[in-house]
Amino acid sequence: MRRQLTLFLSSQNEEIEKIRAEFNPAQHELISAHVTLCRDNEIEKPDVVIHNIKTISLVQPLIIEFEPAERFENGKGVLIPARTGNQEFYDLREKVLKGIQEFNKHYLPHITLMHPRNSTCTDEIFDQIKKYKLPSMVTFDTISLIEQTDGGRWTIIEQFPIVKSVL
Repeated sequence: MRRQLTLFLSSQNEEIEKIRAEFNPAQHELISAHVTLCRDNEIEKPDVVIHNIKTISLVQPLIIEFEPAERFENGKGVLIPARTGNQEFYDLREKVLKGIQEFNKHYLPHITLMHPRNSTCTDEIFDQIKKYKLPSMVTFDTISLIEQTDGGRWTIIEQFPIVKSVL
């Protein structure tokens, strides 16, 4: 079983999901478009992490800015990498992982369009993907704790709103 913290795209995802459904249907079936906030090895102390998440109170949604799509893993996969910067993303990770000894401080947020584990991008496919109008900025207001068993579909265990309304 694997668990991770995820930021699902709730808007601005139409073109992304079209690409994923057409060119990587296996991954599209396993999980919706998302940015991984924390990988399973980073949340091995779930009680600490969940406590930390529950104390987060942002005044506005997290905004991540993205670059154009690019290939990775020897061209097999395609992702939309975040622009350098995006300090708010790293600040959120730091808050979530407060008290956790070791975590990747240089993790690059991204949205995977084609996962190399279960798809292969060709030059022709990448040319088609480049024609889509992909978002350059995406907002997130909820952290989802998700889990996968035996390589199956990811399921949401719990969701945590991170934007608190001011009365």
